[in-house]
Amino acid sequence: MKRKNFARRPGCAVEAALDLIDGKWKGVILYHLQAGTQRFGELRRRMPGITQRMLTKQLRALEDDGLVTRKVYAEVPPRVEYTLSELGESLRPVIDILKAWGEGHQERLSCAPAPEVVVKKTKRAA
Repeated sequence: MKRKNFARRPGCAVEAALDLIDGKWKGVILYHLQAGTQRFGELRRRMPGITQRMLTKQLRALEDDGLVTRKVYAEVPPRVEYTLSELGESLRPVIDILKAWGEGHQERLSCAPAPEVVVKKTKRAA
């Protein structure tokens, strides 16, 4: 994935950091990889809303940016494992703070669970 040139622009450090973890899924993938090495199928099960194509695309982008390492085993069928790289591990505090912020503001966010609806039964006139 081609990166933008952030040289000589105000806010370039923040822009560069956000460019690495932009989008809906990269941060979520990094969060799940904090638990340790995982295979593609494990990641897919942890993120039921992502398509196989999008997960592949996002993992490749994270790998290209040096945040994730990919290890392929010479087996049949092939086994592929993903792990946070040293650079990816350095994002751990950032991901943890984003998680804590999201938990603290979950009621306001669109991804919050729907409130439980209580339906009262009324007596019908006979």
